[in-house]
Amino acid sequence: MSVEIVVPALGESVTEATVAQWLKSVGDSVDRDEPIVELETDKVTLEVNASEAGTIEQIVADAGASVAVGAVLGLIGAGDGTAKQGKAPAKAAPPADANKAAAPEPAPAKAATNGGAMPAARKMMADHGIDPGQVAGSGKGGRITKEDVQAHLDAPAPSAKAPATVEVPAFERPAAADRPQRDREERVRMTKLRQTIASRLKQAQNSAAMLTTFNEVDMTALLSLRKRYRDGFEKKYGVRMGFMGFFVKACVSALKAFPVVNAEIDGDEIVYKNYYDIGVAVGTPQGLVVPILRDADRLSFAEVESGIGALAGKARDGALSMADLTGGTFTITNGGVYGSLMSTPILNPPQSGILGMHKVQQRPMVMPDGTIQARPMMYVALSYDHRIVDGQGAVSFLVRVKECIEDPERILLDV
Repeated sequence: MSVEIVVPALGESVTEATVAQWLKSVGDSVDRDEPIVELETDKVTLEVNASEAGTIEQIVADAGASVAVGAVLGLIGAGDGTAKQGKAPAKAAPPADANKAAAPEPAPAKAATNGGAMPAARKMMADHGIDPGQVAGSGKGGRITKEDVQAHLDAPAPSAKAPATVEVPAFERPAAADRPQRDREERVRMTKLRQTIASRLKQAQNSAAMLTTFNEVDMTALLSLRKRYRDGFEKKYGVRMGFMGFFVKACVSALKAFPVVNAEIDGDEIVYKNYYDIGVAVGTPQGLVVPILRDADRLSFAEVESGIGALAGKARDGALSMADLTGGTFTITNGGVYGSLMSTPILNPPQSGILGMHKVQQRPMVMPDGTIQARPMMYVALSYDHRIVDGQGAVSFLVRVKECIEDPERILLDV
């Protein structure tokens, strides 16, 4: 009797995925719990494992197909690997000849009915009384996503008195015949994760009154502390003592002092959160992800460092679950690991604040006694939603972080 391979529950608010690739072909033997197919959602890539040992009997959903939770992906039958009749997985397109240009993919057609919308988008449009024909879909095959509906809601209403205008593209791409370098280009479809990153970053800019304030931190005391205790700390706890643990603890201290930075807007209400789930941005080959360190205020310094290391490892291995990425009250991103000296980080909606760390660099500083010394300095940036966080609160928050890092004992004493 054949066993169905089905799409598992994908997590909160996620009802659909795309088949990224099959790890097995029709006729291949599989063991119980062996990964057989990868699914890609708008947040993570996850593997579906075989529920029983046997042979891949049939592939129902090829790579690139959109599938809902509970949908049948394929069948596992009894056998030892002898190929059975069934639908073979779609073969990858051969690489374009170096002397021939790959034909550009046609732009997805604008979805005109609810059948061309993701389930979450359909519900959102129904709740707001939106005609699907008014929303441009950016999903696979032109399907409307929840982010597309939100962008439609955020767009300013056209003035009734405004004269009709011809839509002009933001960028006029020259015709193919006028592009002599076209044979040296490569077109690669954006992954769902990259599409979501692009959509959420644009959503943050469109929906929040985003502002950034800067400060600089003298890292002398922190570097000295790490030098004294790093080896003993690593030997005792089996984890490296980095900068991020100190900044997580410093941000928790500042969030307690300025709780509005830990809040979010929900309609006409401000939701204050008395817990501290800190998102730590991690760069992966697939894009930036922000796994969440839960209840950071209740963790010891060693537990914070260990938790960050575990989440970063899962991110690099593509093993993050939906639970690892859901929620979060505040985010920290460290562009300094790539050499960034200063940046303006973009909010991670619906959060109201994000801290940007940067490269530590020796700079000449005038000391209180008037002498000039070379000191290891780091610029820090706080981007915040000015709709609920005032400038005074944002600046004071960043000063609190600066004080905790320049005098690490403050973190221990919570002062």
